[in-house]
Amino acid sequence: MLALLGALVWALNPPQPRLTPAPLHPLPRGCPKVSRAFVPANVTSVPDPPTDPLPESVKYRVLYRLNMEACSCGCVESLAACRVTQRDCQTSLRRAKEIVTASQAEAADAKK
Repeated sequence: MLALLGALVWALNPPQPRLTPAPLHPLPRGCPKVSRAFVPANVTSVPDPPTDPLPESVKYRVLYRLNMEACSCGCVESLAACRVTQRDCQTSLRRAKEIVTASQAEAADAKK
C-alpha cells in the first residue's frame, strides 16, 4: 500500500529538468558570471540614464521595463539592478537608453 502511495505521489509530481537558457552574447569583461535564476528587481530610481526628471507616466513605464527585463551581459540581474550595481556595464546602459527613448516616444504618440 505504501509503495502504491509513493508511486502515486511521484506520478503527480515527477522530477522536473533544470534547464537554463544559453547566454545570447559572450560575457563582456568585468561582468561576473553568476549561476542563479533571473529575479525581477524593484529599483525605484536609476542614475544613468536618469529616470527622476521623466514625467511620472513615462518614469513608471520605464522603471517597470527596466526592473522586469534581464540584462544580457550575463550578470543575471534586471537592467535596473545592473545599472545601480555595475555602473560601468555598457550593455545595460545601451538597453536602458533604448527603453527610455521608446517610452518617451510612446507617451508622445499617446498624447496626440
